[in-house]
Amino acid sequence: MWRCCGCCCRNKPKTTDFPPRHLLTTDTMLLDEDPGTLIHHTIGNFNIHPDKQAVTRINDSLSTLQQSRDLRIREAESAMRKLSRHLNSLSTQHEEAVAVHDSGKHAAEIVELDTKKFRIAKAASELEIESERLESELEMLKERLVDLESQGLEGDETTRREREADDATILRLKIFRSLGVDIEPDEAGNFSRAVIRNSRKGDVHVVNIDPKFSRFFYANYFWSTMQG
Repeated sequence: MWRCCGCCCRNKPKTTDFPPRHLLTTDTMLLDEDPGTLIHHTIGNFNIHPDKQAVTRINDSLSTLQQSRDLRIREAESAMRKLSRHLNSLSTQHEEAVAVHDSGKHAAEIVELDTKKFRIAKAASELEIESERLESELEMLKERLVDLESQGLEGDETTRREREADDATILRLKIFRSLGVDIEPDEAGNFSRAVIRNSRKGDVHVVNIDPKFSRFFYANYFWSTMQG
């Protein structure tokens, strides 16, 4: 495109030639080479490949950031919806609890619970006292058991004397034993065997007692055996 600075137009008389010949000549000389070739050479002088790569990387980064941002937004929206549902549920529960709450009934329940607590504490105290009493009684019974075990099956001397004085059978057995005759009971408690010891000869005779023989017979037999 041609331009006129205006100086030549002021110094020269006006003519009908436009544009001026000297400018037209200059522009014609500049465009002697093909404009497409000039543009191609001009473009070749610029190295825009790094810029294109940088723009590509920027676009990729922007796309990644946008995806990350969208994901975080979706997660936040999901969490917000979940919290909103939970809030609504809690609000409903709170409203129901407030609606059914009766302060008078609550106070009565507190009084009843306090009464039960007092009764339980009293029962626990009584049980503790009873436990101590039973422990003391148990210790006394243990001591009594030790005494009885130390005395044996027949008891102490005083007990044996009292029992022997009251029991005629024991007296008879004692008389027989003093004569060297031990009467032994069987599993049923019946006296079915006699052990006769002759102290002079050192003999021992075992006699099975049969009910078909009389006591007189066994008395004579025992006596004759003891006399040897």
